[in-house]
Amino acid sequence: RCVEAFYIYFSAERVEEPYVSITKKRQMPKDGYTEEIEKEVGQAEGKLCTHRSAFSRASVIQAFLGSAPQLTLQLYICILQQEVTVARCIFMVLSLLSIVYGALRCNILAIKIKYDDYDVHVKPAAYLCIFMWRSFEIATRVAVLVLFGSVLRVWVFLIVLLNFLGFFFYPWIHFWLSQSPFPENIEKELSRLGTTIVLCLLTLLYAGINMFCWSAAQVELSDPDLISKSQNWYQMTVYYIVRLMENAFLLLLWYIYRTDFYLYVCAPMLVLQLLIGYCMGIFFMLVFYQFCHPCKKLFSSSITEALFSCFDILYFICQHHKSTLLKGKVVMKSPENTGEAQDSSKTIDPQNRSAHQSASSNA
Repeated sequence: RCVEAFYIYFSAERVEEPYVSITKKRQMPKDGYTEEIEKEVGQAEGKLCTHRSAFSRASVIQAFLGSAPQLTLQLYICILQQEVTVARCIFMVLSLLSIVYGALRCNILAIKIKYDDYDVHVKPAAYLCIFMWRSFEIATRVAVLVLFGSVLRVWVFLIVLLNFLGFFFYPWIHFWLSQSPFPENIEKELSRLGTTIVLCLLTLLYAGINMFCWSAAQVELSDPDLISKSQNWYQMTVYYIVRLMENAFLLLLWYIYRTDFYLYVCAPMLVLQLLIGYCMGIFFMLVFYQFCHPCKKLFSSSITEALFSCFDILYFICQHHKSTLLKGKVVMKSPENTGEAQDSSKTIDPQNRSAHQSASSNA
C-alpha cells in the first residue's frame, strides 16, 4: 500500500485523469448561514484519500493493540528491576508518543466521520489541545495500572478483564436492546459469519482504546457507518467521572499495600501528582471541546452546559435521597409520639374522672 500510494502521488500530475467525480461539502456556518461548495476530485486524489484513511486506521490499531501493552510492560519491568536504563526510557517515550498519535488520529477520524457533510479544517491549537489531553490521560492511566499491578498482581488481571469485557460487550448489548436488524451492508462479499468477525474485531479495538482513554468514535452497530454520529456529552461525563474514581481507588489500594521498595518514594505526593495529571487531561479536553473544536458551531449545546446539567441531576438525586431519609425518620418517630400522646391522655382522664366524682359527692 505504501509503494502504491507513493506511485500514485508522483504520477498524479503526469497522467491525465480519465474521469473526475464531484463532491459537495458545506462550509461551517457564519452568522447562521452556510454555503455548499462543489469540488472536482480526480481518480488519483480519491485513491490517495482512501490510502490516507487506511493508514490512519492502521495507526490507531497499532497504537492501542501494540504500543499500549508494550509501554505498560516496559514500565512494569522498570519497577520490578528498580532500574530505568536509557534505552528502555527511549522505548517507553516512543511508545507513549505512538499511543498519543493514535489517539489523536482517532479524534480526527471521529470528527470527519461525524461531520462528513462539512469541510472540516483542524487548526494547530486543536492539535495541541488533543496532544496534551491524550498525553496526560494515557500516561497517568498506564502509571496507575502499573503501580496497582506491582503490589496486587492477581487483582490487576481482574480489573483489566472487567474493563475490557465491559467495553467489548457494551456495543452488542446496546445493539440488542435497540432491536435493529443485523448489519448486512458492511461488505458485499462477506458472509454473515465474516460480518460477525469484522464486527467483533471492531468492538475489540473499541475496548482496547477505552481501556486507556476515551474513544472519540463511539461504536454503534445499528448505524450503517458503525459509528455514532451524535455527540453524547452525558456518556463522556460519566466515563471520566467513573474513570477518575477508579484511578483514585486503585491508587488508594496501592498506597495501603505498597511494598518496602516504595519507602524511598513520597507516596502521597505521587498519588496527588497522578490525580492532578489526570485532571489536567480532563482540563485540556474541556478546552478543546469548548474553544478549539473545528465543528463547535454545530453543537446543539456546549460541554460546559452538559456538565452543569449533569451536576444538577446529581444534586437533585442527592436532595431527593436526603428528603426520603428525613421522611423515613419522621415516619419512624410518629408511632412513638402517638403512643406517648395516648399514654398521657390515659393518665389525664382518670384524674378528671376522680375530680368529677369528688365534686359530685361534695354536692
